Amino acid sequence: MSASGSPSAAPAGDAVARLPEEWRDVMKARGQAAYRGGQVFKWIHQRGVVDPAAMTDLSKDLRRTLEAELDFPVATEHVHHAADDTHKLLVRLHDGAPVETVLLPVVKGQVDADAAAADHDEDDTPSGTTRVTQCISTQVGCAMGCIFCSSGIAGLTRHMTPGEIVGQVLLGRQQLREGEAIRNVVFMGMGEPLHNFEGTARAIELLTHPDGLGLSPRRITVSTSGLIPEIAQLGERFEGKVGLAISLHQPHDARRSALMPINKKYPLPRLMEALRAYPLPRGRKITIEYTLVAGQNDALADADRLAKLLRGLRVKINLIPMNPIEASKLGPPDPAHVDAFQRRLKQAGYLCFVRRRRGDDVSAACGQLAMIGKKPNRAFERRQPKSSD
Repeated sequence: MSASGSPSAAPAGDAVARLPEEWRDVMKARGQAAYRGGQVFKWIHQRGVVDPAAMTDLSKDLRRTLEAELDFPVATEHVHHAADDTHKLLVRLHDGAPVETVLLPVVKGQVDADAAAADHDEDDTPSGTTRVTQCISTQVGCAMGCIFCSSGIAGLTRHMTPGEIVGQVLLGRQQLREGEAIRNVVFMGMGEPLHNFEGTARAIELLTHPDGLGLSPRRITVSTSGLIPEIAQLGERFEGKVGLAISLHQPHDARRSALMPINKKYPLPRLMEALRAYPLPRGRKITIEYTLVAGQNDALADADRLAKLLRGLRVKINLIPMNPIEASKLGPPDPAHVDAFQRRLKQAGYLCFVRRRRGDDVSAACGQLAMIGKKPNRAFERRQPKSSD
């Protein structure tokens, strides 16, 4: 259930997306004891068991019934293991569409921007447990068309269902090694999460349910390119308790529109107003994601403009050197340039990290594997700059 009240309805046919009360209603309609519905939910979301035959406290007849209904919507096609312990899963959906999810073990003592969901929260991870952040996808492709992102090369194919979104976490748990536990989930994979708002919101309700994985909302972060109405909806639905990350990438309004077409509809002044209105709990910050693209947004003057734009907002800044993609000639600045940009923002008083590139040997940036072989659509090609000067 959302923090603000009634949950959304599970989509028809998406059994994995049902909440316990919906499972109980299904059981009662079939003449079963209502509590059986709660048992089914716990098997799926708390224990990660999706095969009804393994749900041993249910009757054989009920298990057979569930086998016909509980069609798990995702399957792991391949797991890519990086040298830095990053795991990238290439996942096939029920219609064969490919998406990706990434498991990022948190390296003890490492100070960078690797998708930490909490701001200075106490680490409540049990002793001896390695925290893992999982980055999940919400769409097949993406409609936003950001010129530096591989997810949007071919445009949007479709929204993912809530069961497909949460299914990535269930698959990810199967890949954990001894001593590892998923402690943070970030909606930063393929797609624009707030474009698929209802699917994203239902997935959050499932991930935070106490009878399931039971994640705290503060350990979930939703990233958006700046869909202003949906930012307000997210804040209202979950009372600001879900972390918000903004893919900003350019502090100059007209130049941001060239990088990110969504800015034409929701320009920077309106976006800053929406961030000021977001109901942040005390002590929390909005994450500003800033992909550094050589020659496009990496000048020290850009850092100064960014510092001015964000003044007065409770934010932390994650600098992300661009992951090169085959469909674009754009690329990251050299490391010294990145460090200078970070220093400038720190001097301006901001908490600022650099997301060190992880999983390069397994193409761990969102969309890199799933989009292999995909041809850029005309809109994506048209927006590419002729040079990075």
